[in-house]
Amino acid sequence: MALRKSGLAILAILMIAALWLGPALADENTDAAQAPFNQGVDALSQGNPALAVEKFTAAIKLDPDMAEAYINRGIAQMKLEQWADAVGDFDKAIELAPQAPEPYYNRGLAYSRQGVFDKALADYTTALKYAPKDWQIYYNRGNTRLDLGQAPAALKDYDQALKLHREDPKILYNRSLAYLAAGKPDKALADADKVIELDPNYARAAFSRGQALEKLGQKYEALAAYRQFLKTGHPDTDAALLRQALARTKVLEGSK
Repeated sequence: MALRKSGLAILAILMIAALWLGPALADENTDAAQAPFNQGVDALSQGNPALAVEKFTAAIKLDPDMAEAYINRGIAQMKLEQWADAVGDFDKAIELAPQAPEPYYNRGLAYSRQGVFDKALADYTTALKYAPKDWQIYYNRGNTRLDLGQAPAALKDYDQALKLHREDPKILYNRSLAYLAAGKPDKALADADKVIELDPNYARAAFSRGQALEKLGQKYEALAAYRQFLKTGHPDTDAALLRQALARTKVLEGSK
């Protein structure tokens, strides 16, 4: 996987890719590297990315051509917000495994988290060449296109993601944002309503409902949606949206 730099930048809900545990080449170096690699996987799975970096580094010293060690070390470095190091690891993994989707996808995530959306878009597109059925790549490319102000293209990606991973609340929520950006508040409202039906605790959907209802001229319904979000939004991760909702609430209350 949201926190925003601008009105539509979606960062916090970007999903970190699952660990790539592909089989290593059966040679002496790889056999020796397997133990620290597995320890790194365990550390990363247990929420200890610093230890994971240490273990994957040990594996790489024993087998410098172990692409999956670079990928997983890059993922660990992303969790530590060491973006440049993560990108460097994904660069090396691409050099070693140029047709594997994982390093492109994860490098795209790293670029997205840094706001380098043009490079992220290119990486997601390349990843889809090698994994055309991966819904997460379509979803995150949609997020990046939305960040770039390309709402119609983002909608296509979200549609494809939903075909592959039906009724996912976060995809539907972001598609509602894309519909808002594309000037289609009726469809945005339908998606926000569906999110709430699937997950009543998905607080941001109330904010999206408020935006859609306001654009549709349903002032009192919009006011109720914003108030609901003010009650349920997370004070830290939703801080920017809560400020927007409070501002819109004051405007609507003043126009009664």
